[in-house]
Amino acid sequence: MQVRLAAHVAEPAEETVGAGDPTALGGASGEPRAISELDASGSSADALAASVADDRGVAPTRSRRRRIAQVVGLAAGLGVLAALLVLVARTLVRVSVVADFMTRYPGEYEIAAAPGIPAWVGWQHFLNVFLIVLIIRSGLHVRSEQRPPAYWTSRRRPSVKISLTLWWHLSLDVMWLLNGAVFMVLIFTTGHWQRIVPTSWEVFPNAVSAVLQYASLDWPTEHGWANYNSVQQLAYFTTVFIAAPVAAVTGFRMSGWWPKRAEKLSRAFPIEWARRVHFPVMLYFVVFIVVHVVLVLTTGMLRNLNHMFAAQDAATWTGFWVFLASLVVIAAGWYIARPALVAPVARLFGSVSSR
Repeated sequence: MQVRLAAHVAEPAEETVGAGDPTALGGASGEPRAISELDASGSSADALAASVADDRGVAPTRSRRRRIAQVVGLAAGLGVLAALLVLVARTLVRVSVVADFMTRYPGEYEIAAAPGIPAWVGWQHFLNVFLIVLIIRSGLHVRSEQRPPAYWTSRRRPSVKISLTLWWHLSLDVMWLLNGAVFMVLIFTTGHWQRIVPTSWEVFPNAVSAVLQYASLDWPTEHGWANYNSVQQLAYFTTVFIAAPVAAVTGFRMSGWWPKRAEKLSRAFPIEWARRVHFPVMLYFVVFIVVHVVLVLTTGMLRNLNHMFAAQDAATWTGFWVFLASLVVIAAGWYIARPALVAPVARLFGSVSSR
């Protein structure tokens, strides 16, 4: 159902989808070959993968070295900045006024929700991570792609043609949104929303206190089974109720689903704005995932993984093995999400060709 919904995506009027040489998948003569020929065997699939790699191009050695130097310089700068923040935080927490503030606001406040994390949260968490990783991967490919590996054409609207990479990205988006809709229904019908939605203004001073504790390396006590600290609560609230809707709205604006005849609406929300916001929101998700994983692994790994994947408050290995299995599934999804393997799926909902 999810992929079928994406099958009705129209080509955006304001942007070119799948620029480049349409005969890129052709043989030595330059004649294009159908995708069905390319994925008919393992060797053909390898040929398609090689073609895709060629299409992306190989950066010159000098340019690659420059990028590596920039990454190393950025990492070194961030390391120095982190060290300075720790030094400042450890100095501040020794000041009597700050110490009194942290005593009054320990980093969290009481919530009405009962302790415990239901099992459906674990399944939702896995599906969300699985889909968001593939969405980020495909989105980066769409952003950097110069010569699409293939094109997808709608059966209902033959005039609609988009790159295969964009079709895959949009299909994942639809599945992610459906999973999010199920999550919204469940959190509000079970009362779980009280764990991630601030219900008191005390969330802000407690968040400041928790940040100081993290920055000074004297981390707040972790007991997420009963309550998240205020920084966690604000981060989860921002991710679920702000970042996710912004990603969905800006993605919708850039897609063919956007009503082309709504001229006033298009002027009020230009596609250029959507493009400028969509990518930074993706970066936010990357940062959130990295920080989230680091904190899970460094603040009581076994107990945290049991909370997330086994719905139990114990320092056993059950959640760890479920987490490890989920990583295997995500890695398999990452490997499978190649043009040669995506094309047969896309062909179930439209036609796939090399141009």
